[in-house]
Amino acid sequence: MDKKKVVVGMSGGVDSSVAALLLKEAGYEVIGVTMQIWQDEDTAAQEESGGCCGLSAVDDARRVAFALDIPYYVMNFKSEFKNAVMDYFTEEYLKGNTPNPCIACNRYVKWESLLTKSLGIGADFIATGHYARVVKLVNGRFTLQKSATAEKDQTYALYNLTQFQLSHTLMPVGEYTKDQIREIAKGINLRVANKPDSQEICFIPDKDYAKFIKEYSGETPKEGNFVTTEGKIIGKHKGIIHYTVGQRKGLNLSMGHPVFVLAIRPETNEVVIGNSDEVYSNKLYAGNLNFMSIEDLEGEMTVQAKIRYSHRGSKCVIRKVEADKVECIFEEPQRAVTPGQAVVFYSGDYVVGGGTILRD
Repeated sequence: MDKKKVVVGMSGGVDSSVAALLLKEAGYEVIGVTMQIWQDEDTAAQEESGGCCGLSAVDDARRVAFALDIPYYVMNFKSEFKNAVMDYFTEEYLKGNTPNPCIACNRYVKWESLLTKSLGIGADFIATGHYARVVKLVNGRFTLQKSATAEKDQTYALYNLTQFQLSHTLMPVGEYTKDQIREIAKGINLRVANKPDSQEICFIPDKDYAKFIKEYSGETPKEGNFVTTEGKIIGKHKGIIHYTVGQRKGLNLSMGHPVFVLAIRPETNEVVIGNSDEVYSNKLYAGNLNFMSIEDLEGEMTVQAKIRYSHRGSKCVIRKVEADKVECIFEEPQRAVTPGQAVVFYSGDYVVGGGTILRD
């Protein structure tokens, strides 16, 4: 039987490099691909961006592919990235939401676009260096299992992959800890063995979201009012793109006690402010649903829910209230439930599904 062919998305980092190595050692025919997603800019800016899309990523990935003796290509996904990630990110912030661009990039660029091109060249699978595990359940459905190392687990950012995508995906790194991955890389003298992880949003390396949104959209959001939950005006804000639910710093309000952003109201250009108790909530609604381990939600289900990447998860009951909307009631109130972010539901170590947190 012919060896299965797999296209590995190589970011130039140690995780995707070792993923390619592990798959080659397992007998797959491996092809390395770096997705060119960065928009037109000068060389210095691309080098500074680094991460998973700068010129340094291409150079590092090419060197690794040469060391592993596998074919290597750079594929242009700039238009897909602009439409599915940068446009989405900007539009959501202007709507008063706090989007997660990495989740959009995973679903629509790293999987939808890369998988389509890979299948078109005869590949059976795509693979990445994500810390997660693809499993097929006894009910015949594919889902994600948390990685072997809880602190690096990336299932939260992958909850919206489809059954078709999962059935053509390999994630060999999910079986290892980060230290083990670095040791494997050192074992064959890969230069990227000690390369630090990328932390920032790749297209905003200086972390100045508001500056990016203004330059990218050509819009300068207007100043508006800070208001209490009762509607009392307590100050002026700089424009809603500067704020997110739960934020405390940068409000410049002298209230005599700590205050936080409770909500953003783009329709009235208001930012709602409250105290530390008010920033907690035991309920949320989510839409844009995607289920993995089950085909659909029937009745109620008790799950562990994560409301942000760094959230440990908390017990809650979910139920459908509309065709594409669930209500999630937490056992304990959660801090800063943020519209635009993902909520991901787990049963033990397995992803049940998830969706986007809605403004009520």
